[in-house]
Amino acid sequence: MSTYAIGDIQGCYSELQNLLHEINFDKENDRLWFVGDLINRGPKSLQTLRFVKSLGTNAKVVLGNHDLHLLAASKNIRPLSKKDTIKEVLAAEDKEQLINWIKSRPLLITDNDLGFTMVHAGLAPQWTLEDAKNFANECELTLQSEKINDFLTLMYGDKPNIWSESLEGYERQRFIINCFTRIRFCNDNGKLDLDTKVAPGEQKKSLIPWYALPKRKTIDDKIIFGHWSTVHLGNEKNFKQYNVFPIDTGCLWGGRLTAMRLEDKKIFSVPSKQPKF
Repeated sequence: MSTYAIGDIQGCYSELQNLLHEINFDKENDRLWFVGDLINRGPKSLQTLRFVKSLGTNAKVVLGNHDLHLLAASKNIRPLSKKDTIKEVLAAEDKEQLINWIKSRPLLITDNDLGFTMVHAGLAPQWTLEDAKNFANECELTLQSEKINDFLTLMYGDKPNIWSESLEGYERQRFIINCFTRIRFCNDNGKLDLDTKVAPGEQKKSLIPWYALPKRKTIDDKIIFGHWSTVHLGNEKNFKQYNVFPIDTGCLWGGRLTAMRLEDKKIFSVPSKQPKF
């Protein structure tokens, strides 16, 4: 049995099938971890969502920002943009089952035997792994409660941008969600900068990738993440020192779709069929 962590799919269903062929995926024995953003912007969001859902317990999925956007759009809390490709999901006959499945996905998964934790975007540098598990659970319970509409309405925004134990209510949960699904850069005090989306090395000197913060409390935990298509294992050699494994290789943008086998960290990938961006 093997376990594979797969990068952001974003509706690139054909590439996912090619990748599963590349790794000789055995549905009876192998397990898949999906790093979030299963859907949106790519051509086949509905097929992707239905397929991953059909895998049942063979697949573990963490929520990404596009998955949360689908939830908000399904409740008319957030309008669709011209770039969104989730109308087919919202019009599907099995929409309610798909939405209920998405909202029951976690923000973080961890496996003590394999020694890996996976989130969509990253973690606040002030958090321990135990903190992160507790904060993820806090938001997951709200998503699965009668408070979901308030949560989805109030989760948007860039403030607060630094962690404090004194944060409460939806401000606290907004910060938590922004870390799990949007974080890229921080300053050296751990304050989030959610506007800067460039590749590492192109940012202002005052900004540091979240995983490179010198005092990050999860430095001893192996963290898999996606979300940031210009940060991946193929284009930077020093991720080992940070104990992170970025696996979004920009399939949506004409790059590749990548899987990492957790048992031996071997990388597999297939080319994108999307236009090069």
